[in-house]
Amino acid sequence: MPRKSTAIDMTPFCDVAFLLLTFFILTTKFKPDERITIHTPSSVISKAAPEKNFVLISLDKDGKVFLNSDRNGKGDVMEAVVNNLNTEYNLGLTPAEVDKLIKMPIIGVPLQQLKSYVQLPDNMINASLPGIPVQDTANNQLTQWMKALVAATAVGGFTDDKGNTLQVPTIILKGDNLTKFPQFKNVILALTENNILKFEMVTNPVMVPKGSELWKQAQNAPAAKS
Repeated sequence: MPRKSTAIDMTPFCDVAFLLLTFFILTTKFKPDERITIHTPSSVISKAAPEKNFVLISLDKDGKVFLNSDRNGKGDVMEAVVNNLNTEYNLGLTPAEVDKLIKMPIIGVPLQQLKSYVQLPDNMINASLPGIPVQDTANNQLTQWMKALVAATAVGGFTDDKGNTLQVPTIILKGDNLTKFPQFKNVILALTENNILKFEMVTNPVMVPKGSELWKQAQNAPAAKS
């Protein structure tokens, strides 16, 4: 019998490839745009910041402080924090306003302005906000936020998506490289006054400088066995 060349129909493979591509595009969760532009300092530490159960304190180049969290729904830690502040300082927030506030991308106004803050349109939630006051010890409202956070987590019993009990959220500090020291010091003071002595800082990772002590330690470290 005469020998014929083998023909492979690639049409099904193309269909499968486009179906997979469409699936990944539709299901991918893109990183939201940052509302506050912060240029972090560089460091050689490569540890990744936690992606769950954290509270992020952002400090921009003008010394303004903003707050947000990964947990922003009914029954979570941020709802308890806002309810504590609402009760203690008589802010007049309704349950619907509390629910809207904890779902906003950032919190960046004094406590007395929270009720009007929830009415702002999305395009006004940006670096033009006044920020949480941290000017001095007499007007450091971040202290009140951290106090409410500690109180909420002490009685919370909050759980993650898998039902595991969560401890006090990790405090992450993201400061701009141009931030002046007094504002940074007041942020640290708000943490230490509430006995929050451990926090993580966001930096821009860089390679270890060649010839430095850290580089020499890495060179002299024993190779890992396969």
